[in-house]
Amino acid sequence: MHFIKPHFFKHFIPDIFPKLLVNYVIGIIEFILGIGLFFDLTVKNTAFGIFILLIFLLPIHIWDLKKERPAIGTKKRAIIRILLQFLLMYGAHLIYQNS
Repeated sequence: MHFIKPHFFKHFIPDIFPKLLVNYVIGIIEFILGIGLFFDLTVKNTAFGIFILLIFLLPIHIWDLKKERPAIGTKKRAIIRILLQFLLMYGAHLIYQNS
């Protein structure tokens, strides 16, 4: 979605960053990490990379929650997204440990 609808993500990215550039860079990183999960040789390092990326993006999701009107739509959705972030971090941790 980072490449198909890049403007969807502009409200998630703080104004101090170049929004389109950050969107594409994150999209490329996510794509590469996603591909890495398909290969036994790279799955452990990829899971670690996903975990780090999720930690890196967590402050942006918290920042979005603190806004009067979160980019995700509602405060409830913002909270669910943060909880999902922790679930995804746990999943990446499990992949890392089991590979």
